[in-house]
Amino acid sequence: MSEKEFIAALKEIGIVPTELQLEQLEQYYQLLISWNERINLTGITEKEQVYLKHFYDSATLNTVIDLNEETTLCDIGTGAGFPGMVLKILFPNLKITLIDSLQKRIHFLEEVVNNLKLTNIEIIHARAEEYARTNRECFDVVTARAVAPLNVLLEYCIPLVKVGKYFVPMKANISREILESQGALRLLGSSITLEKEFFLPIENSKRTILLIKKEHVTNCKYPRKFSDIKKKPLS
Repeated sequence: MSEKEFIAALKEIGIVPTELQLEQLEQYYQLLISWNERINLTGITEKEQVYLKHFYDSATLNTVIDLNEETTLCDIGTGAGFPGMVLKILFPNLKITLIDSLQKRIHFLEEVVNNLKLTNIEIIHARAEEYARTNRECFDVVTARAVAPLNVLLEYCIPLVKVGKYFVPMKANISREILESQGALRLLGSSITLEKEFFLPIENSKRTILLIKKEHVTNCKYPRKFSDIKKKPLS
């Protein structure tokens, strides 16, 4: 995906990037490639592939929820910053929190923030379930991109969401995961209000984004310890 194709594709999903935002994305790309020579951030390094599979793919979250209308967003297991860092660049109104368990990735994200002069963005070194136990019902939107099976992600993420707000997981084909997560949805007081399937431009790989609404306060016993979640995921 060339920059011209990227801009056109963003416009089709309701995003018109400014020159500053395009410059910031270019800086982000250059930092990603530079750091990737030292630590493993991504297996995708060709510029056109990064713009398609990381930048554009991250931006598609806006197709299920209007990010101009939301205030706080938490990205669980953000890795190299996808989708959270991209969303911060494209939606500077958002107060973003990025969570990752690997310190090396945290250092990379901090350098991106400093170089791009981003504000209202917090980067936290923590495991998802540990962070969720002490930051309950704090966010308008919580997202995660291909981090874990849906029933596991629900236990990590739903406790962080404000009642009446949304968890928005980004996945590939997850029909089976949805079936296996019905019990978890009920236990965690949430329900799927929208399932959006689409194909990435150019390569046509399948993507699915869910809009999951939190309907009431999550029982304080969730999330459980990592060992318990791994041993017996909610079903």
